[in-house]
Amino acid sequence: MAIHTLFLLLFLSLISSDKAAESPEATTNAPAAPPRNIILMIGDGMGISQISAGMYANGDKTNLEKFPAIGLQKTYAASSLITDSAASATALACGVKTYNGAIGVNTDTMPVISILDEAEMRNLATGMVTTSSLTNATTAAFIAHVKSCSMVEEIAADFLKTEIDLIIGGGENAFNRRKSDRRNLLQELEKKGYFVSDYNQLPLSDIVPVTGQNFAYFTAAEEPLPASQGRDYLPKASNMATYFLNNRSGKKGFFLLIEAAQIDWASRENNSDYIVSEMIDFDNAIGEVMKFAERDGQTLVIVTAGYETGGFAITPGSQMDSLITAFTTDKQTASLTPVFAYGPGAERFRGIYENTAIYKKMKEALGW
Repeated sequence: MAIHTLFLLLFLSLISSDKAAESPEATTNAPAAPPRNIILMIGDGMGISQISAGMYANGDKTNLEKFPAIGLQKTYAASSLITDSAASATALACGVKTYNGAIGVNTDTMPVISILDEAEMRNLATGMVTTSSLTNATTAAFIAHVKSCSMVEEIAADFLKTEIDLIIGGGENAFNRRKSDRRNLLQELEKKGYFVSDYNQLPLSDIVPVTGQNFAYFTAAEEPLPASQGRDYLPKASNMATYFLNNRSGKKGFFLLIEAAQIDWASRENNSDYIVSEMIDFDNAIGEVMKFAERDGQTLVIVTAGYETGGFAITPGSQMDSLITAFTTDKQTASLTPVFAYGPGAERFRGIYENTAIYKKMKEALGW
């Protein structure tokens, strides 16, 4: 009986192996198609506790739960274990560790190419949306190349050296009220063929961008308001940007950067309510992007941060609807920072790796 049972088990295992070999799932070894588009979303200052607080306050749900691939990045700069916005953004944008304060340059202050620069060279449409000024360090590192993030007017001038298709954010004064050279960069953008508007002319929700014309919209003269004080454009602008860039005729796809900058500002202020409102606003923007990505099927979405700010914690005694929080600092910390990925190539973003690897992984996913 034991011998017959052994043969029976062997026979059944062979049948199972044959059926598995005949199944399409088993025989299909073709590599997955690369993404056509990449959307990189940066929640500046966003660590695990900021995500947790936003999730609990939002009814215990977040759009990040849709992301199948999760990793952790090491955020340190070349000059310091504690990075700043400029060095971390340059690492993400350009794939190099550099000194704090550097914008799109290496430790020798030499310009380094960014993923957005390369996307333009390869005829992809490009865009950026932010809840800060467009010249702030995180967005600046993707488009400018200067030795210090304090060089705001030089950063604004670098926008004129690119062919970026869409820009939405604050900081209009650096473009049209310049002290260094009296140039009016808004007029120069118009001469280059951009449709240029701002918060004084038309609400963003009333504008329907023409896909054959580049688009620049300024949401504030300096820094935009917090979401809790009425700023509501990030989800709308994220939705607009995905469809605008996707419809650019003759383009091979697009690269879009979306930044929720004020999570960092809220953490610097050690203000939990501010953190929560900015996290929920960012989550709503992620939801808009995911609607596009799920329908499109060719878009890789990556959500991460430059670093964690505040040493933020949710402490004992907290309830889902009543969080008790604490902070260890009003500056950046060296904590590992989460990375979430969805879509073609998402599996590349699992594990623990340097922040510079995100640039390399995006290029590998696109087959560059």
